Amino acid sequence: MQNRESALGPLLAAAAIAVAIAIFVSRTPRAIDAGGSAQSIATGSTNTPGSTTATAPAAKVAWAVSAPGRVEPKGGEIRISPQSAGRISEVLVALNQKVNAGDLLIKLDDSEVEARLAAADAEASVRRRDRDGEVVTGAARDRRSAEDEAFKSERQFSVNRAELDRWFEARKAGLATDAQVSTARETVTKARDAMVAARTTLRRLLGDTALAQTRLEAALAAARSELAGVDAAAERLRVRAPQDGTVLQLTATAGESVAPSPETVLVVLGDMSGLRVKAEIEERDIGKLRVGQVAVVRSDAFPGRDFDGKVVSFAQAMGPSRLGQKGPRKLADVDVLEVSVELTGASPLLPGMRVDVFLKPESATK
Repeated sequence: MQNRESALGPLLAAAAIAVAIAIFVSRTPRAIDAGGSAQSIATGSTNTPGSTTATAPAAKVAWAVSAPGRVEPKGGEIRISPQSAGRISEVLVALNQKVNAGDLLIKLDDSEVEARLAAADAEASVRRRDRDGEVVTGAARDRRSAEDEAFKSERQFSVNRAELDRWFEARKAGLATDAQVSTARETVTKARDAMVAARTTLRRLLGDTALAQTRLEAALAAARSELAGVDAAAERLRVRAPQDGTVLQLTATAGESVAPSPETVLVVLGDMSGLRVKAEIEERDIGKLRVGQVAVVRSDAFPGRDFDGKVVSFAQAMGPSRLGQKGPRKLADVDVLEVSVELTGASPLLPGMRVDVFLKPESATK
C-alpha cells in the first residue's frame, strides 16, 4: 500500500505541472491581442505593447503585370564575332572606349592576303594597259570611262580605309591624336560617298546600253573582279564597329587564334546614351499590355529605389525565355512575350543586370 502511494505522488505532481503550463499557454495569445501586438503584425508595425508611437502601414500598389527583366543599352547589345579564321595580331580598343561606325577594333594577321592583294593589283594594271591600246568610240567609250571611274573610286576608298587603320594603330602607340584620326575618318566618309556615286552612274549607264565587251575588256573585268575578291578577303580579317557605341565587353587577346562562330564573341558594343529593359511577360498577362504603359523597375543592387520607364514595344509572337535559359531547353519550359521598357532619365543600372519590372494598370497610366 505504501509503495502504491509513493508511486502515485510523482505522477500527480507531473500532471499538475502540465495542467498549469497548458493554462498559461492558452491565456498568452489573448494577453498579446489585448496589448495590440496582433494588430502590429497585421499592419506591418513593429511597436511593442504599450508603445505610443505607431508606424503607418505601407501603401500597396495593385500592379497589372510583374515580370523579370534584363537591362540592355539603348538599341540592345551588339555581339561581334570574327568573319574569318586567323590569329589576332592587334587589339586596337579598350574597355569602355567610345567608337564610331567603321572604326577598326581588332586586326587579324593579314600577311598572306596582302601578298595576294599586291599580285592581283599588278595583274589588273597590266590588263588595263592592254585594253587602253584598243580604241573605242561612242557609247562604248562612255561605258569604259564609267567602269574606270567606278574602279578608281573603289580603290581610293580601300586606300583611305587602310590609311585610317594605320592612324588607329599610331594612336594606340601614342603617335597620333584623336584629331588626326577624326580627319582620316572624314576622308574615308568622302571616299565612300564618291564610290557610291560612281557605282550609281555605272549602273544607270549599263541599264541604258547593251554593248558586248571585247576580249581585252573582259580580261580587265576578270582581273578587277579578282582584285575585289582578294580585297574582300583582307577586309574579313579586320573586325570593325558596325555602328557608334561603347565597348562593353572585350575578350580578344593579341596572339590567340579565332574562328567564325556565334560562340566566339570578341567585342560587345552598346549605345550607352540610354538604357532599356527587356522583360519577359507570361501568356496570362498579355492582355494587360499597352504601348506607353508606365513601368517601374527595381533591382536588388539598389534596394528601396524605383526606376521609372515606359513600354515602347513588344514582340508579336511568343518565344522561349532568354533570362533563365543557359542549357538545352526543357519540355516543361513556358514561352513568354518579350517586352521593351525604356528607362527615363539617368540610371545607375548597368547592362546585364537582372531586374524586376512592374507595369501599372491602364487606368493608372492615363
